[in-house]
Amino acid sequence: MGLTPSFLMVGLGGIVRNRLAPQAWQGLDKLNFEVLFPALLFFAASGRPIAVADLGRIGPAVWGILALALGLGLLARRFGPETFLDFSGAWQTAWRFNTAIAFVALPSVGKELTGQMAVAIGMAVPVANVLAVSALSRGGSLSLRQTALKVALNPFLLASVAGVAVGLSGYKIPAPVLAPAEMLAHAAIPIALLSIGATMNWRALARLDLFNGYLCLVRLVLVPAATLAACLLLRTDPGFAAVLVLFAALPTASAAHVLASAFGADRTLAATLIAQSTLLSAVSLPLWILVIKLVL
Repeated sequence: MGLTPSFLMVGLGGIVRNRLAPQAWQGLDKLNFEVLFPALLFFAASGRPIAVADLGRIGPAVWGILALALGLGLLARRFGPETFLDFSGAWQTAWRFNTAIAFVALPSVGKELTGQMAVAIGMAVPVANVLAVSALSRGGSLSLRQTALKVALNPFLLASVAGVAVGLSGYKIPAPVLAPAEMLAHAAIPIALLSIGATMNWRALARLDLFNGYLCLVRLVLVPAATLAACLLLRTDPGFAAVLVLFAALPTASAAHVLASAFGADRTLAATLIAQSTLLSAVSLPLWILVIKLVL
């Protein structure tokens, strides 16, 4: 299976986790968030011409996927944490997604779809962040202005918007100028996979209760299944449908616990859900890739 090397890289991160201090792994996460993955998103989005029609169909589609995940996740409120703030810290894992795994899994479906996935992520990042910050702000301390700045200055959003703008313009950036971004892009995924393995709680599956299990079910099974059904019903173009189903099947964002902690929500609960979602995706994601190849 094409994902085997990537999951082995995550395992390697778990093995070497004690070779670096926790602060060093946090520094790598910061490097990935601020520099490497923005370079990857920009490189992927700017590397091919983008039609305005692409934005018109990709945006609403991924926003619909996020809304579905949010709605299904909300059903867990009655058996979740007592305070809404702690619930929100966990709830966000139902609709947030792991950008690194998206680009790791995409070649197993089709490398030619990289541009569409970059646009999908670029359109989804600001909405996913607005939803998460809005849910957490009910018990947090950020003002409306601080919240708006946090979303607007998100490096993923800025890189995606810049890359999409270049793609829409049809301008081809000269290779020597684009080369640094390409070099940084190639470094993003392996470093992210190592960091995921190093910072993951590998015993998290032992704490898979009804609440956590349901949110993982939403993230890894219910949302991609509904997305696949909608694509088949609407007879969506196979390549576009593959991007949407793969996007819907991604495990949750590996840094969701950071946002939960910033608002004072239960950081441990969010971190446990991240580990559970990532570990379970080692089984669910290859199965969804197989379904994509057989059905679409």
